[in-house]
Amino acid sequence: MASDMTRILHILDHSLPLQSGYTFRTRAILKGQEAAGHAVRCLTGRRQEGPPAKTDPEVFDDLVFHRTPGVPSGPPLLREWREIGALAGRIEAVAREWRPEILHAHSPALGGLAALRVGRKLGLPVVYEIRAFWEDAAAGNGTGREGSPRYRLTRALEDHVVNGADAVVTICQGLRNDLIARGIAPDRITIMPNGVDMALFGKPLVRDSAFAQSLGLGEGPVIGFLGSFYPYEGLDDLISAMPAIVAARPDARLLMVGGGPAEAALRAQAAASSAAAAIHFVGRVPHHEVDRYYALVDVVCYPRKAMRLTDLVTPLKPLEAMAQGKLVAASAVGGHRELIEHGVTGTLFPADDPAGLAAAMATLLADTEMWDARRSAARAFVEKAHDWAANVRRYDPVYQTLLTRRQAISGEAA
Repeated sequence: MASDMTRILHILDHSLPLQSGYTFRTRAILKGQEAAGHAVRCLTGRRQEGPPAKTDPEVFDDLVFHRTPGVPSGPPLLREWREIGALAGRIEAVAREWRPEILHAHSPALGGLAALRVGRKLGLPVVYEIRAFWEDAAAGNGTGREGSPRYRLTRALEDHVVNGADAVVTICQGLRNDLIARGIAPDRITIMPNGVDMALFGKPLVRDSAFAQSLGLGEGPVIGFLGSFYPYEGLDDLISAMPAIVAARPDARLLMVGGGPAEAALRAQAAASSAAAAIHFVGRVPHHEVDRYYALVDVVCYPRKAMRLTDLVTPLKPLEAMAQGKLVAASAVGGHRELIEHGVTGTLFPADDPAGLAAAMATLLADTEMWDARRSAARAFVEKAHDWAANVRRYDPVYQTLLTRRQAISGEAA
């Protein structure tokens, strides 16, 4: 039965105490599975940044994490081969000690390759979960180039892991469709959508007017972006749109919370803008303080640029904003269209088009009478379709199918 307790070893690129969308999704999965009665542990590879582990395992937020000693080293290809070998050794050691029933590896492919090696050796089923195609993520954040030898190799490794895994999970329909186009059987792919822990994000704070004044935001309306500043996020288009937005609504302000590779260029662009006085950066803030900044924002804007990454992958942030009771506006890339229904749960505008962004935002800011209905519809959508408490149970049929198959094979062998 799907409710039976299963021992699951999750294999990860990185984890808590590091903070990223990747680690927050992982935390939600683990907490949800524990609440459902499963036993879970995690194992990270050599790309886990930070000081060496003082204990093994380490415990963060009451979750158990095993580590792989060492750091990536050596020339390309040899470095990755060493990482796979070291991670496989740790997986095998932990598996022999803790006796998991499922190896659940999360992208990128290095973790999947290590899990496959151990799964075959120990006779354990392997689930491989793809949160994004990492070759596309590298192209999106400027560390790689689409079509390059490294891009093609990463894609080939991903295909190898997908073909070797006993079951495949993706976070959205866009990724699933791409895998099917590569020849993967549809019945092997399950969607586990991004979700929100409503216990964390479902109770928004009241706006602190004094805090808003201290940041130069006035009484608003405030447009906000809270997240990482990567080039593919299109934040340059948002800054470019601000003069037209301010012309339509002089009291409008833009609040930029976060940091990342594009931060210096964005700050310089904002300083040179005719709307510079309306644009405010606050840098990175501790995760436990994010709610204070959400409370200051009326509309959270996600102007992602159009490319494979953004067309295929659904982001987490818009769901968090909806759960916080915020209006959401986003570019009409595929990942956003899968989450946002234009005119019902949010506003969609053309990608890579500052003028179109400004026009959509001016219309949204002017139509305040529909704000409450829009916010209520968006929050209801998250509660119904993207609450982790319910979503995490989608894994259970996948696990139980694999365990039943394993038991049948064991019975035949006996």
